[in-house]
Amino acid sequence: QVQLVESGGGLVRAGESLRLSCVASGRPFNGYAMGWFRQAPGKEREFVAVINSNGGLTKHADSGKDRFRISRDNGKNTLYLQMNNLKPEDTAVYYCTAGILEIPTMKPNYWGQGTQVTVSS
Repeated sequence: QVQLVESGGGLVRAGESLRLSCVASGRPFNGYAMGWFRQAPGKEREFVAVINSNGGLTKHADSGKDRFRISRDNGKNTLYLQMNNLKPEDTAVYYCTAGILEIPTMKPNYWGQGTQVTVSS
């Protein structure tokens, strides 16, 4: 089992930045691809970004390309999502996941509880 706890969400204005964090515990962190998904009200959950186990490969959804950057620190068992130039359409609950890399996305095996990001116009 892997336990995932997200933090860093909040209310920001359009154009501002946030950095989400996800701390993992349980099985070895560096054994998993890690990713972020999000779900907006009334919409299906969607892929945001994925990073492979050693951090050498990343993929981002078109919606966040050039604005979002996923990274990980295996020494701290922590996953990050740097989000810049946020837009109101980025408003969603953001979920941290651990699983298997399936380019250009991933197959999540574990999910965090989610952190709310709200962007006002």
